[in-house]
Amino acid sequence: MMRTQVEAPPVSVPAVTAIELRPARMDDEQRVRAFVEALSLKSQTLRFFAGLTRPDARLVRSMIMIDERRDVLLAVDGDQRVVGHAMSFRRSDATEIAVVVADEWQGLGLGSRLVGTLLRRAVARGAVMVGMDVMGDNRKVLSIIKRWWPDAQVRIESGTVEILARIGRGEGPGGVV
Repeated sequence: MMRTQVEAPPVSVPAVTAIELRPARMDDEQRVRAFVEALSLKSQTLRFFAGLTRPDARLVRSMIMIDERRDVLLAVDGDQRVVGHAMSFRRSDATEIAVVVADEWQGLGLGSRLVGTLLRRAVARGAVMVGMDVMGDNRKVLSIIKRWWPDAQVRIESGTVEILARIGRGEGPGGVV
């Protein structure tokens, strides 16, 4: 039997402003699982460095767990469907971040909103540096990082680009950190 893939209607930029950014909650487990499963193989690989046909419960729980070192933000639509996920892990005065946006919402500024909000929260808790690991072929994200943090320290290892950049007032996405 042949299946027809139906593409989501284009999302307008004003619709992005209607998306709520909020901290993850323990009752978000099924929403986050559905979000990860709906990501394309490419988006899964760029975020997790592997495709995930069925993310295990431990991974999903780690994606919603908030504590004194971990922060997690979700971008949700009016029906509370997750359309973006951002998390950070603090080590002394640095925070490591990871972000992924649903395929149909990519390129509309939602990732920048998530990163900016996540970094503002990290700076408020004392972070002065941000670190991230990006796949070497993720040219779009590497280009954004170069624009936001032109003086970032960059180290390439086994196809991964490790980035460490100073954050603070006026630095980062749109100068909003």
